[in-house]
Amino acid sequence: MTASPRPTGKTNASVSPELAIGAALGSVICVETGAALGKGLFEQIPSLSVSWLRFTFATVVLLVLQLVTASVRRARHRPVQSKTPINRTTMLALAGYAVALVCMNTSFYLAIQTIPLGIAVTIEYLGPLTVAILGSRGRLDLLWAVLAGFGVLLLGFRPAGLHLQGVVLALVAACCWGSYIKLGARARQYWRGSDLVTAACALGTVALAAPGIHGGGSALWTPGVLAIGLCVGVFSSVLPYRLDIVALGRIAPNVFSILQSLAPAAAAIAGWLLLGEILGITDWIALASVAIASAGATITSTAREHRLPASSQHPGA
Repeated sequence: MTASPRPTGKTNASVSPELAIGAALGSVICVETGAALGKGLFEQIPSLSVSWLRFTFATVVLLVLQLVTASVRRARHRPVQSKTPINRTTMLALAGYAVALVCMNTSFYLAIQTIPLGIAVTIEYLGPLTVAILGSRGRLDLLWAVLAGFGVLLLGFRPAGLHLQGVVLALVAACCWGSYIKLGARARQYWRGSDLVTAACALGTVALAAPGIHGGGSALWTPGVLAIGLCVGVFSSVLPYRLDIVALGRIAPNVFSILQSLAPAAAAIAGWLLLGEILGITDWIALASVAIASAGATITSTAREHRLPASSQHPGA
């Protein structure tokens, strides 16, 4: 589960391809580790309180990083990057992105209350996979769709049945993830990546403040809960965003997307190591089916784009 829009930028030649690939894999591991840590707090505070802590600490850390970056640029007599103009268009773009982000993370945390982390991420990954397949419209895309559907159907044949509410909430998170991708691409036309993520996390903090603080009660303010909440915010939002910048500055976006398809496996391993959630053989086959479908859809889409004539690749086409 991503927490930030996938930033695009100029190639960073100072970063080796190996380091860039490691950064992309590190981003996946950080996100799923943060999710496992967040689920580990459910015994002490409700899921909405965990989600609020994540947004709150992510906002604080991102703001501090922005202030430090601005101070360093001024000290080196470099121009401070221009701010995004605040108007109706930019605010609507931010609002759409923020709503998708908050709903995605909230529904995901509610889902993993009742179903294993690895399975929740597998179902949630249908969101970006659907966006990739619908955007391609090729013959092979039917194969990837069938493979993904096969993986999801397998989840119904596990020895212990899945909680229906958790499955529905994971599907809601998948829909929100698909919307998040489309709305994030639109918002990036107006906002710098760091500003966009920070503002969206701040809006999430405000939106979830009432249910998060009320539901958490006195347990919310204990040092242990706050410390883990800080780790959730850093692992789920701050580190992935920074690692994504390193990765996409050196490797192609299609390679990055293929590496991201390892998210369900990373979630299953994090759930096993940190939460003691053990998946059966059918669960792992289902997980692998969705991951392969995601990687296949990415490869097919990229190959099709490379075969297009130059005139059809023109930005105005």
